Amino acid sequence: MRRLDIVITPDDRLGGSFAGVRPQREAQKAAPQSTPKPRPKRKPARWRLAITPVQKFAALGVVVTAVLVAGAVVWRSGAPSRMIRDTGNAALASTAQMGLRIGEITVAGRRRTPTDQVVTALAAHHGDPILGLDIGAAKARLEALPSVRAAAVERRLPGALHLSIVERQPVALWQSEGRFVLVDRDGHQIPGAIEGFEDLPLVVGDGAPQRVEELFVLLSAEPEMAARVKAATRVGNRRWNVRLDDVEKGLEVRLPELDTESAWHRLAELEKRRGLTSKQITMIDLRVAERLILKSDQQQAAERRTPSDSRKED
Repeated sequence: MRRLDIVITPDDRLGGSFAGVRPQREAQKAAPQSTPKPRPKRKPARWRLAITPVQKFAALGVVVTAVLVAGAVVWRSGAPSRMIRDTGNAALASTAQMGLRIGEITVAGRRRTPTDQVVTALAAHHGDPILGLDIGAAKARLEALPSVRAAAVERRLPGALHLSIVERQPVALWQSEGRFVLVDRDGHQIPGAIEGFEDLPLVVGDGAPQRVEELFVLLSAEPEMAARVKAATRVGNRRWNVRLDDVEKGLEVRLPELDTESAWHRLAELEKRRGLTSKQITMIDLRVAERLILKSDQQQAAERRTPSDSRKED
């Protein structure tokens, strides 16, 4: 029997029973397979501590305290201060190498102050870094000298220091325990020899140097009389006795404790009208405003012969 050949035409490929069939790979692409979702991983259990705000603050305080204690220990060891000092010294040495070093020191106004005292107070030497000098401290040391009233220190770069000194000016000689010391208007004692100042008024008594300014203001109210004052004695640290014309043999004037200026004006007026100092008078007592007590050489000699009859002066 004759076998029939099956011929598949293009129409047959497009239609028929094979029209809806796709290859396996195309089918897989057309219908993507659903991917199973991964299971979430379990996190390990954590232990949590319940810390209150007070506990947190206390813990912070412990940490801060530990840091401060550690810092104090390091600071007390001196390491930071040594490092700062060494760094500063190195910087000053560098400025000196650049030419900023002391090459000249000049002083103006020095008369009685010894040179070695000025050098010691300045605490600076030739060759030192000029920027290393503490101007304020040097000024304070200079003004601490007994004979210096005021001082100024000027840095004149690159290498000069200039000192201006105002010395205390003696205005009186203070006699105490058999020795003489120069004093200024503020009552400061000026050490050193008194040569050249022997003609200054002499002040005697406890508290006299501290009241010199008060005495000179009083005397200046009558310039002609003030020029004749050679000595003044502070009595009981309350009032003054002044001596005119001569330290030992001059006229003694006893001034009151209160209203002293009026008594001084009264003496000047009496001298102008009556010329008391030209008479044989050695003492004038002005301590009582309504009275004027005069004594001569003979009267004082008599008082010295009979001390029990004389009233103690105060």
